[in-house]
Amino acid sequence: MKFFFDLIPVILFFIGFKLYDIFTATAIAIGATIALIIYAKIRHGKVEKMLLVNGAIISVLGGVTLLLHDKTYIMWKPTVLYWLLAAVLLIANLFFKKNFIQQMMGKMLNAPKPIWDKLNLAWVLFLVILGFVNLYVAFNYSENAWVNFKLFGVTSIMFIFIIAQTLLLKQYLIEPVDDKESK
Repeated sequence: MKFFFDLIPVILFFIGFKLYDIFTATAIAIGATIALIIYAKIRHGKVEKMLLVNGAIISVLGGVTLLLHDKTYIMWKPTVLYWLLAAVLLIANLFFKKNFIQQMMGKMLNAPKPIWDKLNLAWVLFLVILGFVNLYVAFNYSENAWVNFKLFGVTSIMFIFIIAQTLLLKQYLIEPVDDKESK
């Protein structure tokens, strides 16, 4: 459910682009992201760091896009986000011995440390490559193709990556406890 919650600004960006233009879509995405931050604060009393980081990036790059009326900045936004995430994952693991992938997925997988380190590195490489792919599509294809890729392409690539890692790590999956069996 959270995955779809996080997609709301992207979906609204897509709709705004299809109905109007990239600048209107950018304003809509900024507004939607700020609305999600406010909603999360009211509903849960806190806002996830990832949502705050995304909000800051879209506000800055989207704001520059609107101010200069130059779509280049909003097209860089996904890449900046992916590369920032990759850097955080890598630096946290190498210098602070924190594996954020393990912290996020630890309840689903029971894997040894070397597997967690490889999974972390796989996510770092995946995000770096995804950033380059975004730039390639943004600056070698039409604006319309980039917007379609941003919603459908990235979502599909992410889904395939997650399914592939699940299949590769299936031996470490933790079986969910059935409520009926525990009674």
